[in-house]
Amino acid sequence: MQNQPRDGENLSNGNSFNISSTKRHHLAPWKKAAASLSLVLLGSGMTLAGGYLAGQPQKLSQSASNLAVSPVNAAPPLPAATDPNFITEVVQRVGPAVVRINSSRTVKAQLPEGFNDDPFLRRFFGSQLPQENQVQRGTGSGFIIGNDGRILTNAHVVDGADTVTVILKDGRSFKGKVLGKDELTDVAVVKIQASNLPTVTLGNSDQLQPGQWAIAIGNPLGLDNTVTTGIISATGRTSNQIGAPDKRVEFIQTDAAINPGNSGGPLLNARGEVIGMNTAIIQGAQGLGFSIPINTAQRISNQLVATGKAQHPYLGIQMVGLTPELKQNINSDPNSGLSVEEDKGVLVVKVVPNSPAAKAGIRAGDVIQKLNGQTVTDASSIQKAVDDSQIGGDVRLELRRNGQNVNLAVRPGAFPTQVQ
Repeated sequence: MQNQPRDGENLSNGNSFNISSTKRHHLAPWKKAAASLSLVLLGSGMTLAGGYLAGQPQKLSQSASNLAVSPVNAAPPLPAATDPNFITEVVQRVGPAVVRINSSRTVKAQLPEGFNDDPFLRRFFGSQLPQENQVQRGTGSGFIIGNDGRILTNAHVVDGADTVTVILKDGRSFKGKVLGKDELTDVAVVKIQASNLPTVTLGNSDQLQPGQWAIAIGNPLGLDNTVTTGIISATGRTSNQIGAPDKRVEFIQTDAAINPGNSGGPLLNARGEVIGMNTAIIQGAQGLGFSIPINTAQRISNQLVATGKAQHPYLGIQMVGLTPELKQNINSDPNSGLSVEEDKGVLVVKVVPNSPAAKAGIRAGDVIQKLNGQTVTDASSIQKAVDDSQIGGDVRLELRRNGQNVNLAVRPGAFPTQVQ
């Protein structure tokens, strides 16, 4: 039994094709994934240190470092036609629906073999022995999406929690129940027994444009109801690009200041609509924060409420958008094992054995040109179409293989939690 497959290996992460570090030094440049960055998830995630570090700490790439050389996180100047109090109005309207989530779990300490049975050793070491039970606590944020008590937050905020406590801005405290959580997208739904609660209004993250206003509300570092502003810096950041290859999300990037404890809090537009859920920052950088698009969070939360688990359609291919330069690099590399004749489309780099793609007859070296009749030029568009499909349904692909047109129908399967 092996570990859960990485995202890029299973079409869970658009334009990435992640290869294990043990093989990375043998790869041609075109096979290397985007710069791997050290990501800090923003909820304390049940740790004592106040933050959870995802992946192995690495130095930022030079390009990423260049982004942080000048001061960031200052609000851009207001356009002349904008009400200078619009942020205040947004905060007053939305703030009451943003909550603090405290979680705790009891962990049994592992004593060295023989200590429990040897009274002399226990007497000798005394208080230096670890306690048999330790309580670990974490803090994050969330926002109320239903007046029946449904709250959205990050999965890592409540992961492994024995108890979840939700504290409203007005000071009221409720015991929370985790209705479901999904590690692949880091989305969780918590329910409290209350009624007539303040709620947020959800926006449409598919319509976001870089440069639009972004307002973050949360509880960073225990400072409740903190408000910061900035802009949408970019959209469609793949999990691999930001150093979170175990996630299946195309993130919103923002320069609004967010810190540990902000996890699960809302990212708002200028109208006060939730457009994202704040999740992570790049360690050691400034102004590089990432949020889960609200459309993704809402889709997953609806599934968690309905069935207790999320659906993740899966094809089982590694792929990359094809360009003339990439074609030249592949064809000039005798070790690539591929020969590409096309200039446009999405190149299939690898097909996972026994996956839906393999069963449908997709091969490494195929170039996907259309999906369900729509022309595709980048891997992220294929990933989105697969995410929006149904397990067991049909996804129609039009391919080019060795100069020939090939039409295939693939039935997405459920994303495997383990590979045999």
